[in-house]
Amino acid sequence: MLPKFLLADNSQDSLGRLFVVHTEEPRFILEGTDDDSFEEQNLHWIDEPTIDNQSIETLLNQAQQFLEEELLNQESLYDEIIRENSLT
Repeated sequence: MLPKFLLADNSQDSLGRLFVVHTEEPRFILEGTDDDSFEEQNLHWIDEPTIDNQSIETLLNQAQQFLEEELLNQESLYDEIIRENSLT
């Protein structure tokens, strides 16, 4: 079973852009910058949405929350690796 959201990037063509992929119907890709604000976002539908606007807004909020948590997690992992390397 796939996760509901996936984090992706394409640094070869879209440096500084992050993509949150929603894997359940209606599938979409939420595109934004990697500066933690995700203010300049573009929504790319893979499937035609068959849900109401409130449900779409809920999914977008979940996608943004997922991104924030993933970025915090990656930052924590990076900090841990730096700490471990400084101890050796």
